[in-house]
Amino acid sequence: GSLLYLDALRTAFPQALAPRGTALLSWTPGHPCTPAGWPLPTLYCTPAEAGALPSRAATLWVQLLFALRTRALRVLEVGLAAELHDALAALRNGWPALAQDLALGRLSPQPGLPEDVRGRLQALLVPDATRAAELQAECTRGFEGIVQRLWPQLEVVVVGTAYGTEQLYYDALRKGDCKGLPFYCPFYRMAGALLGVNLWPEEPAPRFLLCPDWAFFEFLPCPAEEEPRTVLLGELWEGREYGLVLTARPGEYRCRAGEVLRVAGFHKQCPVVEPTRRESQALSVRGESISEERFFQSLCRTVGMWPGARLVDYVCVESALLGASSGACAPHYEVFVELRGLRDLSEGQRYKLDQCLQEDFPIYKSFRFKGSIGPLRLHLVGAGAFARLREALGSPVPMPRVLREERLLQLIQSTVIS
Repeated sequence: GSLLYLDALRTAFPQALAPRGTALLSWTPGHPCTPAGWPLPTLYCTPAEAGALPSRAATLWVQLLFALRTRALRVLEVGLAAELHDALAALRNGWPALAQDLALGRLSPQPGLPEDVRGRLQALLVPDATRAAELQAECTRGFEGIVQRLWPQLEVVVVGTAYGTEQLYYDALRKGDCKGLPFYCPFYRMAGALLGVNLWPEEPAPRFLLCPDWAFFEFLPCPAEEEPRTVLLGELWEGREYGLVLTARPGEYRCRAGEVLRVAGFHKQCPVVEPTRRESQALSVRGESISEERFFQSLCRTVGMWPGARLVDYVCVESALLGASSGACAPHYEVFVELRGLRDLSEGQRYKLDQCLQEDFPIYKSFRFKGSIGPLRLHLVGAGAFARLREALGSPVPMPRVLREERLLQLIQSTVIS
């Protein structure tokens, strides 16, 4: 799979495999590796040790510093779109300190960065006043398109995951900090197994060729039939959606992966798929089952009605998870939102989301009319709340949008501002 990825990358972007031309922004605590799964030491300008620190925030800061010192980058490789989003947020808030470290050739102490590791990494740095001045000049101009301005020879951003819950960050990056750059998501992974590869780096929407001998695939047609029967690779129809049933390796359990795929076409005789949604990520306090994907569409439509607002991040929970703190009303949705460009919302603006959900989901409107589902409650959280939540997850995997863990909910509640 890694060889297919490298060949596709080189074909589309001829200079992408230049020595030391790739910078890595990815947190892999305890075991340094790359999202591409191919640890080529001559390819990366990022020290392997920088990716295995115990703190996610410290990891991204150190990797960002090493990326900034290399002006001639060709590829920026990230495990998750959220990691690039958080690293660029750290750049936005801390570029004066980064510029100073570049100028002095040092690595300042960071929370979560062991002193012995800091010493070894600092030995790799040398003073570069010219690059520090360039960083200062570009950040002073603003941050739209900042990635291409800081690395003018950059050809592509390689993202380990750019679908599902990562789509929000992916879209925000393409419209803002990474404006003008192509994104390439090379692999489709599920249940710890590599299932498919994207052979089309220059296409904006990722689609993956399922490789028949990498796992044993079965598929359940969607919507579900009365007597569900799995079909195999050779029985798929273009344009249809299927739930994935997976046996990743011989001897492992056969299970429903919880992923829904759409067949986008065929490469020779092999299906090419697009992941569309996760079956487990749905809100359902009365059996209405609103999927994460469709809830997100309603939320984006609502944010468009709030002048000047831009959605940074969100999670939603069913009120039962809050217990007594959710009040005595009927079961309802609690939504936590981080916005940019808007400090507060009126009650009328907050109600717009509930109104959009009623317009988009007749079953939700019916339950609201009967009073069996209470009015949605919308909370604004402080800047950086979701970056801290991702750190608390303690795992380099996409963050769920429908929260079901009480400890994570308590963390996000502590950042509510209104």
